[in-house]
Amino acid sequence: MFELSSYFNSIVAILAFISLGWVISLRLNDVSIVDSMWSLMFLLIAVVYAISVESLGDRGWLALTLVALWAIRLFGYITWRNWGDGEDSRYQEIRERNEPNFAFKSLYMIFGFQGLLALVISLPLVVAIQSDAPLGWLDYAGILLWVVGMVFEAGGDWQLARFKADPDNKGKVLDSGLWALTRHPNYFGDFCVWWGLFLIALSAGGWWTLISPLLMSFMLLKVSGVALLEKDIGQRRPQYARYVKKTNAFFPGPPKQINESEFVEGDAK
Repeated sequence: MFELSSYFNSIVAILAFISLGWVISLRLNDVSIVDSMWSLMFLLIAVVYAISVESLGDRGWLALTLVALWAIRLFGYITWRNWGDGEDSRYQEIRERNEPNFAFKSLYMIFGFQGLLALVISLPLVVAIQSDAPLGWLDYAGILLWVVGMVFEAGGDWQLARFKADPDNKGKVLDSGLWALTRHPNYFGDFCVWWGLFLIALSAGGWWTLISPLLMSFMLLKVSGVALLEKDIGQRRPQYARYVKKTNAFFPGPPKQINESEFVEGDAK
């Protein structure tokens, strides 16, 4: 099921939300607040869809609950992590490259772009929330994949936060726990969350929403996730070269055996 009126309402809601965020960013001189807004965009879209139906079925309540848990957790973590730090260095670089008039350009370059991504990636929610068909095995597979994703995403964030809170770890690389299985457990977790939501939509006939997890996977692997984070991290943390040698980049797996003689403690040959 796909109702254009509900999707149009979600577009209007996102436009209002990103416009508000943009105005706040002008007062703060900090566009990185869009990172906190990101997950809330999906929750807003899901709520708009839910309001559009007369009554939510089991799949509707399931999709709404899963996206709400994911969105609120991620919003809280990112807001806490970034609180008081000022504008993220990634956005500072974008600002410098797009002066003059970045204040206006950020409306469509930063906020508009992420709003558009959210509208596309959220497509499985359209089908799942508006479906009244009974749950099937694909729904349960989607729930299982979503749970795996949340374990990796929330667990990875928690382990990294604890690691960074210890002053003795400054300049070191976290290579234990979930971070021993993949260099990006949080991104892999996000990957699983959205493939899980797609399976729930697929159970309701939403095969065409495949663009959602594919786009999210592309963003995580090639654009704003792994590729961006690892672009210069080896220069900032020499130990990262050793970590790369023994740890899978994205999909989890056991640590690889490496020749320790290739490395000197604290630096890479």
